Amino acid sequence: MTENAKDMEPGMDQTSSPRHQPQIQADADQLLYASILAKGMYLGLGILLVTFALYLTGVLQPGIPIEELPRLWTLSVHEYLETVNHEFLHRPEVITGWGWLALLSMGDYLNFVGIALLAAVTIVCYMGVLPSLFRKKDWIYATIALLEVLVLTLAASGIVSVGH
Repeated sequence: MTENAKDMEPGMDQTSSPRHQPQIQADADQLLYASILAKGMYLGLGILLVTFALYLTGVLQPGIPIEELPRLWTLSVHEYLETVNHEFLHRPEVITGWGWLALLSMGDYLNFVGIALLAAVTIVCYMGVLPSLFRKKDWIYATIALLEVLVLTLAASGIVSVGH
């Protein structure tokens, strides 16, 4: 009996040992999804690092002074939004949803760009594989991917909200 045969579980031959498992290969759609995901993740991370550096170094002044944050963190979300608007932003309405886009000149709000990009990467990944799924007439996966794009886009849009 060979050394390898001694290590195998009873009833297994050398071709079915854990060391000889068949290799599972990702298909082209999976590789495309992973490629888009990796690029989007690195882009989002890079943007987060740059915008955070701009914020911390003071190149872009924040809308909310850093030294005020510990006091503000003790407030409820509603009180926080009201206080920040009243004391620092002086906007006609409290900033919620996509309202932060109007404040991108402020260092603390510019950080949201990287976060929004990271949140959107999954949508872009599904959109990237959709043409291939339709070309292959893979209707089930194409439908699932299309529904993912629609649901995630609808959720991100702020059109539908729960509990407000």
